[in-house]
Amino acid sequence: MSFLEFAVWGSYLISLGNFLSRVGLSEQIGWFYFVQGLVSLFMPAVVGIVADRWIHAQRMLSLCQLVAAFFMFAAGLYCASSGDEVKFGPLFVLYTCSVGFYMPTIGLANSVAYSALGKAGLDTVAHFPPIRVFGTVGFICAMLFVNFTGFQSTFAQLFTSGVFGVVLALYSLTLPDCPTDRSASKSVAEALGLKAFALMKDKKMAIFFIFSMLLGVSLQITNSYGNVFISGFEDVPEYAGNFFSKNANLLISLSQMSETLCILLIPFCLKRFGIKGVMLMSMFAWVLRFGFFGCGNPAGGVWLFILSMIVYGIAFDFFNVSGSLYVDKQTEPSLRSSAQGLFMIMTNGIGASIGTYAAQLVVNHFVFSQTDPVARLEGWRISWFCFSGFALVVALLFIFCFRDESAHPSVRKDKVETMSGEDPGGLVLDRGEI
Repeated sequence: MSFLEFAVWGSYLISLGNFLSRVGLSEQIGWFYFVQGLVSLFMPAVVGIVADRWIHAQRMLSLCQLVAAFFMFAAGLYCASSGDEVKFGPLFVLYTCSVGFYMPTIGLANSVAYSALGKAGLDTVAHFPPIRVFGTVGFICAMLFVNFTGFQSTFAQLFTSGVFGVVLALYSLTLPDCPTDRSASKSVAEALGLKAFALMKDKKMAIFFIFSMLLGVSLQITNSYGNVFISGFEDVPEYAGNFFSKNANLLISLSQMSETLCILLIPFCLKRFGIKGVMLMSMFAWVLRFGFFGCGNPAGGVWLFILSMIVYGIAFDFFNVSGSLYVDKQTEPSLRSSAQGLFMIMTNGIGASIGTYAAQLVVNHFVFSQTDPVARLEGWRISWFCFSGFALVVALLFIFCFRDESAHPSVRKDKVETMSGEDPGGLVLDRGEI
């Protein structure tokens, strides 16, 4: 399931900008990534509510994947029939419909996995990351497939995504059953499954979700423009014919390979450093991710690109996967799908939307406003440093604003109760853990 879930996404997420730039839609690249965040504002929550209340999560996963694949095939057929006259409007509408049904499946896949692990009596923190690794493997395989087939610069990447989607839609029907909760509710909000939004009333959770949104700003920037940036070196005489500028997806796939390894570190890091420590690692990794992009090139400076790909594993996994696990641990079983939807809203929804739109303004101003390839390259460097600076500011603010009591295991509950007379935020430790 994890393999196919992210193979659907990996088929086009990194290389779509390359195709769009080749059909004259360079200045509209950001909108195709912005809309992923826009639909994530409501679709994951709505679908999560349905999965919690009425339709079993594995069946909802199948339905959403099937509809998403249909519209992705339609987008590919439109491009195939349009030749060099691809218009922004029709392609954007079909693409939006596809990602609108795809984005909720990320949370649904998590819910199916957590449910299956729970039934098996397994710990999600320890056993989910190795399963999630296969999602990254699927993403890598899809990326490399479109790279070596030459699909990364053509509409064929859309058909590739559709094929993976149909396969997953069929396979989802064989997954373990995820029961719904149809218990009667006293309010309309409860009946709709909106209780998950009550998590925002808790100060610590509210701060966590706000910073998740701010960190989500960085999520789609390199996905949107990384391939276009590296491929653009091909237009500069100094780098013409360079292997890595011709195979941008291959180079970027190192990011997902790093992600595969970093996922396996999550259980240890969460238990050792807590959610605050892990989130800070992610934030500073984003600073380096963008900074190395700004300093590197595909020739003598390719090692900086490689370092950027390596730190991406920490930047993405330590935030996205750990955040999902943290939310799962903070919610009761009946709200898990809705809570995962809320997490998606804050990160891939509001955060990614703001980030992609802002990135488009920055890149269009510094890069696509230039006609000279060398001037464009300098514009790219300025853009990457702007993104790196933003990530640094978020990291510094997070240090002072978010407090995670679970990161201080030396505090004994019984001693704190003796001193203050109350339980410090539900912290429970055995005496043997001191």
